Amino acid sequence: MTSTPDAPQSSGSTQAPDSPVVVVTGANGLVGARVCEALVERGAQVRAVVRRAGTAPDLAGVEERVGDFPDPAFAASAVEGAFAVVTTVHPMGSDRATQHEIGVEGTPVVARAAASAGVDRLVHVSTAAVYDRSPGRGDVDESSDLVDDDAGDYPVTKRDTDAALAATDGLTRVLVRPPAILGEGDSSVWNTLRPAAVRDDEQARHAVPDQSFAWVHVDDLAAFIADVATGRVAASDDAATGPVAGGCTPVNVAAGPATVRDYHQAVTGALGVEPVWDDEPAWTGRILADRAHAWGWTPEVDLHAALAEIEVGLRG
Repeated sequence: MTSTPDAPQSSGSTQAPDSPVVVVTGANGLVGARVCEALVERGAQVRAVVRRAGTAPDLAGVEERVGDFPDPAFAASAVEGAFAVVTTVHPMGSDRATQHEIGVEGTPVVARAAASAGVDRLVHVSTAAVYDRSPGRGDVDESSDLVDDDAGDYPVTKRDTDAALAATDGLTRVLVRPPAILGEGDSSVWNTLRPAAVRDDEQARHAVPDQSFAWVHVDDLAAFIADVATGRVAASDDAATGPVAGGCTPVNVAAGPATVRDYHQAVTGALGVEPVWDDEPAWTGRILADRAHAWGWTPEVDLHAALAEIEVGLRG
């Protein structure tokens, strides 16, 4: 897949209703749950798709739908009458076959169902890990090279999921590409799971201090996704001003600059263990989010606040 938008399939998107229906898959996850909250704040009616009953956010305006989104019949039922669909599910940490089945094969099932149902837009949570960030590479924008097939299970299957969605015509598609997602939660990789590894495993305390640590806070990410999904970010014929109507538009969502030293010192300091600094080549560029900023997004959580949240959580 190239990272340039497809040619528009229509002259523009449908005007969003005052209280749009938005479907969110993975609504009980770190990102999905925050997206549901942000959508409710914007007056949307949310259909929260989960696999286990009673796990969707307990919020007024959220309707839980229990089922497997890769099932065509369930997907068709879930998206009927919706204005937008937000897909957040990818089994990170599973073997490649499982990631391929759920991401590359399963997510397009929802996209095709949405297109058939006349849904206006699909917002997919991708990742900045699809970009080649080898040592010596500079800053990364939406036109930058993607990873090769040997980059690892997660980057490759996310890359291939993006490509599968780019090939699914019939609605406006937005590929949101965040880097490391910071934010409190039991399933949070960077606030909970990675620190647990640093606490328990000496090898996890090794890091390259000057390596770039591209990041975004989950609340800022959710706000951007909700604005796009509710139509607050209008479709356009130019990706510089909004999602290309009828096309597939990637958009990076990343906060200000940071290094691995910043993150690692916050974690090890809160845990009371010593970091181990390695000297080896590393990527030192930035994930550029100029497109997201042009669409009206401004992150509110700065690095100091994000790292302080990690420290408080770990010390607590």
